[in-house]
Amino acid sequence: MSPRAALLPLLLTLAAPAVAQTRHNTDAPIDFGADHIELQDRANRAVLSGNVAVKQAEMTLNAARMTVAYTGQVENGNPQVSRLDASGGVTVKRPDQIARSQFAVYDLNRRVITMLGAVRLTQGNNTVNGGRLTINLDSGRAVIDGSSVAGGSGSGSDAGTVTQAPGGRVTGTFSVPRRSN
Repeated sequence: MSPRAALLPLLLTLAAPAVAQTRHNTDAPIDFGADHIELQDRANRAVLSGNVAVKQAEMTLNAARMTVAYTGQVENGNPQVSRLDASGGVTVKRPDQIARSQFAVYDLNRRVITMLGAVRLTQGNNTVNGGRLTINLDSGRAVIDGSSVAGGSGSGSDAGTVTQAPGGRVTGTFSVPRRSN
């Protein structure tokens, strides 16, 4: 095993705590705002565009455009959301970190956020860059890959233009605690 290959599990272990600090309340209601909304009831979805902001508990998700898929079931007067597909300058903020990418999918049933394209995860002075970031909101486990699947599954003018991390590798910077002499 090469020294570089031996470092990969260590880097993934170091990167995971950046997301694992707080458990997210995936049962909290989802509030949203956007410049424009188009309801497509027959397709059980809504398309939000322009300065889209979604908030669930302590987490916010911002993007230029978002498609909200719902099940068709209504609880307490609200449709049950199953998935959010975001594109265009996507930012996910939690109390202790910020993740940025070109695209993101929040699968509410699986409680997983997958971010694609030029991913940058920052917590304090620690930064990890890659092509794809998968965050399990129940466990806090994060997996960062160097390249992302090109071609995107969304529709629209920017589908299929996912940018990979430089050289298809995970890169980053970790801060080192100061030592007293």
